[in-house]
Amino acid sequence: MPEPRKWSNHLMFLAAAIGSAVGISNVWKFTYVAGENGGGAFVLVYVFAIAFVALPALIAEFLIGRRGGASVVKTMDNLKTRDGISRAWRYYGQMAALGAFIALSFYSVIAGWTIDYFIRSVTVGFSGITTALTEAALEELMVSPGRMMMSQLFFLGLTAITVAAGLRHGLERVLRWLTPALFVLLILLLAYAVLAGDFRAAVEFLFVPDFSKLSAETVLLAVGQAFFSLGIGLGVLLTIGAYMDQKSSILRASLIVAGADAGVALVAGLAIFPIVFANGLSPAEGPGLIFMTLPVAFGSMPGGAILAPFFFILMAIAALTSAITIMETIVSTIEDYSNLSRHKIVLLVTFMLWIAGLGTVFSFSDLQNFHPLEFIPAFADRNIFESLDYIVSNWMMPAGGVLVALLAGWGLTQSATREELRPPGGVVYKVWHALVRYVVPIAIALVFLANF
Repeated sequence: MPEPRKWSNHLMFLAAAIGSAVGISNVWKFTYVAGENGGGAFVLVYVFAIAFVALPALIAEFLIGRRGGASVVKTMDNLKTRDGISRAWRYYGQMAALGAFIALSFYSVIAGWTIDYFIRSVTVGFSGITTALTEAALEELMVSPGRMMMSQLFFLGLTAITVAAGLRHGLERVLRWLTPALFVLLILLLAYAVLAGDFRAAVEFLFVPDFSKLSAETVLLAVGQAFFSLGIGLGVLLTIGAYMDQKSSILRASLIVAGADAGVALVAGLAIFPIVFANGLSPAEGPGLIFMTLPVAFGSMPGGAILAPFFFILMAIAALTSAITIMETIVSTIEDYSNLSRHKIVLLVTFMLWIAGLGTVFSFSDLQNFHPLEFIPAFADRNIFESLDYIVSNWMMPAGGVLVALLAGWGLTQSATREELRPPGGVVYKVWHALVRYVVPIAIALVFLANF
């Protein structure tokens, strides 16, 4: 008999939700996007976007998940029976599960880089390394499909073992340790940055806004980062919410998860930028900030040989906590509509993810100039990895986010949403309902159009 899919307590729900929300995007993407877009002004908009766009959408996703109480597709079927929503909503569930699969197929490859760099930091180290050498090292990894495939498979293996063991014996046992470990490592890195880096310069860069650098593009980037770093739209948080008990407060839990997500991003900036500034490096290095710029700093600073492994294991843990919940979203969907055991489903899904991920692996070498969808203007110059990333990030997640907001704001009755939220006062509910009905869909639509 399959294991009941319910968190054993509220703390485990929070560990899973925070672990899912806090991923590579919070450490890697936030720092380089903030660095490229002027720091303080970007951060200010990002914080407002978390509060008024991402948080209402997060509440909506938890609400829908708990009310449906199953995988993302089954939840839509359950809500049709319970609340009379249209059967067509199951197409959103199917799109979300497919998007989660595509995202994990390339996410596991990028996550594999963090494992590769951790091994390198322990064995070879970065002592005396230059920018030219870090570029060469990353290029060497890119053109070594065998290395990337092995690290990808290792990462998927860790994820699969956890998910195959089920909710209580797998996800809870692992996330009980990994989610707190993520914060401990981040605090250790922050402490080092305060002592050895140019912390004052980092604080000024991140928290003193220069409004001359604020543009419409910067605003949309900040809104997009706030929304997408939480992973809303692909049914992952909806699935986590489906396993929540009725006693837990969705509003309180959402505030904690959104706060943790934003907090990790800001603390990561405070841990990374002091090191960047202290070593005379530029914060506007783009995606190469983590894999090319920081190794130079690690190689020249006191204690860098110890700090580097800590940093890359932090990245790997952040990736793993997110991957576990993404795979759970895929597996639970198949489990709800299949007679196969969880172990067989996980084995099948892992194999398919590894095969699908090979397109991303070879996108950095042999298939770098292969553009499978070049007949579509938006994909004319995009290889397999770039196409998959674009489809998920620019189409599926925005569409999923809008649909989640529309379902919570318009599809479900106010009595149904009030029953789940149990707001402390009428004003709180009215503000959330207005935000999820109007502000969230419009904000996400603007980001979608800007990236189209």
